[in-house]
Amino acid sequence: MTRIGLISDTHGYMGQDVLDHLKEVDEIWHGGDIGPRKVIDELETLGKPIRAVYGNIDDSKIRAEFPLNLNFTIDGLNVFITHIGGYPGRLFKRVDAILKEQKPDLYICGHSHICKVMPDPKHNLLHMNPGACGHHGFHKFRTILLFEIDSGKMSNVRVVELGNRGQLKDPIVK
Repeated sequence: MTRIGLISDTHGYMGQDVLDHLKEVDEIWHGGDIGPRKVIDELETLGKPIRAVYGNIDDSKIRAEFPLNLNFTIDGLNVFITHIGGYPGRLFKRVDAILKEQKPDLYICGHSHICKVMPDPKHNLLHMNPGACGHHGFHKFRTILLFEIDSGKMSNVRVVELGNRGQLKDPIVK
């Protein structure tokens, strides 16, 4: 079993509240719009593997380190992550084509700042967007997702609400 902490849209902010929830996971996945490299530096202090994609606000340094798309298999589950992709029923053409070709079990994106976990019957997969855990954007609540993967199956999916956007508490990275 592998425990996953899924975050996105940090936009340069990494709070202690996020780090506290990620202490117990085995891997950290970031759905893009990381912001300055300091965000990754703070995540690395947890000593967990980090898988991330770059987003539309990320600079050339982040884009050189992280890909636009990430495809991998973990504990028998095929995963596809990109930052901008849409959601089931409203997928971007680029992502729709990738999902048809690669047939992942789990499709993850960020960008919308809206937390969603929903099936995609057309592509026979689960879609996840962890929302935004940073303070920049139009979202009202900061969120992350925690879940477990075991033998190709996901379980114990939890939405963690971190409080209202704009209420800074214990910022690690500004």
